[in-house]
Amino acid sequence: MFVFLIAPLIWTAILALVLFAWVKGGQAERLGGAAVVASALVAFLIHRLLPDSAQPVALLADEAALAAAFLFLAMRFVSPWIGVAMILQAVQFSLHAFYLVVERPHDTLYKAVNNVNTIGVLLCILFGTMAVMRKRARTAK
Repeated sequence: MFVFLIAPLIWTAILALVLFAWVKGGQAERLGGAAVVASALVAFLIHRLLPDSAQPVALLADEAALAAAFLFLAMRFVSPWIGVAMILQAVQFSLHAFYLVVERPHDTLYKAVNNVNTIGVLLCILFGTMAVMRKRARTAK
């Protein structure tokens, strides 16, 4: 029963956090949140529209695009949260690449690492948004 709640909880967390970053964060947090939502939507469409045989390559390309977005953000904005998010995205990309290369079906370990990693990226955006909020509060004083 709990397994069926994970996807709606993660989607709720993604949407709530991106809304929070959009309202309270800076440009880097907004762009990072938008990239995460876009990547999540693409992954959702991949799972719904593509046959099982084509999904691993498409998911790998989706993770590469999100990694490229974080790389762009890291070059444009110097922020610790972006660096951690890039490292987590590298882990995510490596997870997809490993399962693709060994032709292993997505099992419980894959799902657990994928979900924990997604939560880690979301926490990076949350901490980045909170840092911007603190900086604005200090500047206002």
